[in-house]
Amino acid sequence: MSLQDWRPPADWVRIRTIDAHTGGEPFRVFVDGYPDLPGETILDRRRYARDHFDHLRTALMWEPRGHADMYGCIVTPPVSEGADFGVLFTHNEGYSSMCGHGIIAMATVAVETGMVAPAPPETELGIDTPAGLVRAFARIDDGRVVGVRFRNVPSFVAALDEEIEVPGLGRVRYDLAYGGAFYAFVRADRVGLRCEPGHFRQLIDRGISIKRAIVAERGIEHPFEEDLSFLYGVVFVGPSEVGGVHSRNVCVFADGEVDRSPTGTGVSARLAIHRARGEIGVDEEIVVESLIGSRFSGRVVRDTGFGSHRAVIPEVAGQAHITGRHEFVLDPADALRHGFILR
Repeated sequence: MSLQDWRPPADWVRIRTIDAHTGGEPFRVFVDGYPDLPGETILDRRRYARDHFDHLRTALMWEPRGHADMYGCIVTPPVSEGADFGVLFTHNEGYSSMCGHGIIAMATVAVETGMVAPAPPETELGIDTPAGLVRAFARIDDGRVVGVRFRNVPSFVAALDEEIEVPGLGRVRYDLAYGGAFYAFVRADRVGLRCEPGHFRQLIDRGISIKRAIVAERGIEHPFEEDLSFLYGVVFVGPSEVGGVHSRNVCVFADGEVDRSPTGTGVSARLAIHRARGEIGVDEEIVVESLIGSRFSGRVVRDTGFGSHRAVIPEVAGQAHITGRHEFVLDPADALRHGFILR
């Protein structure tokens, strides 16, 4: 008997995935083995997943199958007219509301696997997310997806030039904006940091401290959904040393995860900030790079309103690549089958 002939026992849980990355940020797509989720909305399904199947999230996001910075996606049937499918984004802490790198990766996976029929030169997809319907456009060349742009949910500024007292840092100035999730934006140099790999650990520690201080002091309110009313992360902003690149983003989110990509929802929220300050016009593109130098481009498609907020419809573009196919198994005799996390 060879290794390739081995099959897990019938009572073991099996989950198949397709893995990808967008700008270095991992994205694990649950393909088969995850139970069906009831609910009329994506938020209903997210609540059900959290309450009934969270052990499967931890099994595939945490060690030994994942790691503290793992990210993933559960695919569901669509709930909106014009949507091709729905998604629940997962990470080390739970379930996020929107994810730009995830949309780029999921669109790439959907088209390259034939889940959605390719329609060159650009295939349009409707993707239901907890934050709302997102439209993605996968550009195809010679049968491959070579880039994805997506039009995000309305993005808006909640506060500009706020200050918070942070233990060990003193007064920290931040902007608060929504791009499918709420972020606090902080200039890295104002807390003694640079958006570089050498400051990775300090970025995590100070990002967590700033997030905790803001959460303790103020409420975060989404105009329509209580389930979306929370601070997801802190985005440190710094300069780029590369010509033609506007700036750098380093997003510290969930339980101290660091986005390896420039963060699509973070770029969306930044576009809203720059637009509110009169620093960019409609259809004016900026390029933002990540901690490792990967890039997203972004532009404001149009101005709009969202509840009582002046908002924008942002468009963000990047590229993803499939990295593997996997079948994970959960041995019922394994005390660590549902995972553990070390940070």
